[in-house]
Amino acid sequence: MNLEHAQTAMKIILHAGDAREKVAQALNALDVFDLVKAKELLQQANEDIVKAHQVQTNALQAESRGEELEYSMLFTHAQDTCMCASSELNVAQHLVELFEVIDKRFKKLENK
Repeated sequence: MNLEHAQTAMKIILHAGDAREKVAQALNALDVFDLVKAKELLQQANEDIVKAHQVQTNALQAESRGEELEYSMLFTHAQDTCMCASSELNVAQHLVELFEVIDKRFKKLENK
């Protein structure tokens, strides 16, 4: 694996890891029904995932142009990390939507 390919993999891991950390923080915010903070953190996590995907897409486009990229466990790990973080983000976003519904229903009950 050449240095540039390793750096590309590490950028993906970095951005995806940042996203996973923000998703975890957002879920912690949900524990106390802090929906505003959870949404902010998920927006930031989404921005990190977009960055990771951009790096990955650039690498894949280079390969499609004929640039040889040898198999790399590091790059495979980077793609796996990105996919996991993306999946976790999707689930967390759905949970926020569910918590919003629950919050609205409880507020209606309190106002009766």
